[in-house]
Amino acid sequence: MKTHKEIAGELSRILGAENVISDREILESYSRDETSDLSAMPDILVRAGSVEDVSATLRLCNELDVPVIPRGAGTGVTGGAVPVRGGVILSLEKMNRIIEIDRENMVAVVEPGAITRAIQDAALAEGLLYPPDPASLESCSIGGNVAENAGGPRAVKYGVTKDYILGLEFVLADGSVITTGGKIVKNVTGYNLAGILIGSEGTLAVITKIFLRLIPAPRHVIDMLIPFPSLKDAVEAVHAILVNRIVPCAIEFMEHDAIMLVARFLNRDMHFPDAGAHLLIQINGNSEQAVLDDAETVGAAVRVDQESIILAQSPLQRERLWKARRSIREAIHAESPVFLAEDCVVPRSTIPEFLTELKSYFKETSLRSVMFGHAGDGNVHIDVLKGDLDYERWKMMLPELKREIYRRAIGLGGTITGEHGVGYIRRDYLGLALSADEIELLKRIKKAFDPKGILNPDKIFL
Repeated sequence: MKTHKEIAGELSRILGAENVISDREILESYSRDETSDLSAMPDILVRAGSVEDVSATLRLCNELDVPVIPRGAGTGVTGGAVPVRGGVILSLEKMNRIIEIDRENMVAVVEPGAITRAIQDAALAEGLLYPPDPASLESCSIGGNVAENAGGPRAVKYGVTKDYILGLEFVLADGSVITTGGKIVKNVTGYNLAGILIGSEGTLAVITKIFLRLIPAPRHVIDMLIPFPSLKDAVEAVHAILVNRIVPCAIEFMEHDAIMLVARFLNRDMHFPDAGAHLLIQINGNSEQAVLDDAETVGAAVRVDQESIILAQSPLQRERLWKARRSIREAIHAESPVFLAEDCVVPRSTIPEFLTELKSYFKETSLRSVMFGHAGDGNVHIDVLKGDLDYERWKMMLPELKREIYRRAIGLGGTITGEHGVGYIRRDYLGLALSADEIELLKRIKKAFDPKGILNPDKIFL
């Protein structure tokens, strides 16, 4: 059995000493992602610069039975990039090129470390749009988006990451390099390997190149902020909008506690701070008049005082509205560095029942909660703050808190995660959402891709 120092030495000879790091201070910064209250030290850090680096690293680690944890930008919130069993962190941050924006075929070819916002900006410069927009798009990497099948506010109209993947280059645990798909729209040649890898959370293979479908960018955008007396009123308004044949680009909600928390964090006055809930709606299209007409239809459908509707058309106005929504997670972390972050999915119509009953449950247990999310697709974020609660008591409460949230979501026809993934922190609860037969099938797929189980061990499954 080789020591970590010997393994680092072999990797250094293959990849170059500058790409293989054992310094404890540097390793410590790779011991966590954005998951609250979870960290574990890796033994070695490899900063891959090419698919050849990835292949060589995996080949050696597979031979030596060394765990490998693929890592993008480290913005995940379920512990997916945390090396809970030690081993090698395989960082793809240096593989960050936007290789090509193919305007003719409307395809972007990118490396996994490319930042999502940079891809969007590069596409927009060519009159094209890459729609998925996770809240962390300024800092998250596209490889991590693929690994988690990331969503975001625009999912209600455009779908999520999986809807824009035309092909992948990936490396198996034994170092084999495979390319599936490419700059083609249709492909039914064999199994859909890309579909299996999307959302696999780094447990099946390491993605090294991505072919993204782009669409024509809409020419006009309007954002609307609408206050409501209660969350129930806000969600009923979503139904009213959709039955009027308007499909907004995004329909986001923030309940009262989220509004107040962000106001304190940003240290600025919020629109309608006393509202029970806000809806933030984005409408886009190619005709300015059509967008304005849709906004007018939305305003009429929601049955609120028209004077209370805020319309934002300039980039500065729109950014100000979205700043509050995109700052929620930072605001929560500032208020309580330790917190529980859940992202369940329920049918849209059951959001008020789900959240109001959970709110009452948390109050009964003397816990503060903040709720927000994607009203248009039923993906709701439930964050519970530890605050001043004794740490040991908090840790004792967590399993039951999680189980109660998941039980209620599943009971309403939903499931335990919509876009954050299972990772490490939800693996104990997978059996609540999936049958034993489903889990066994997933494990057989894992075994086929990674027979020795070196890729991101202890994630998704027990």
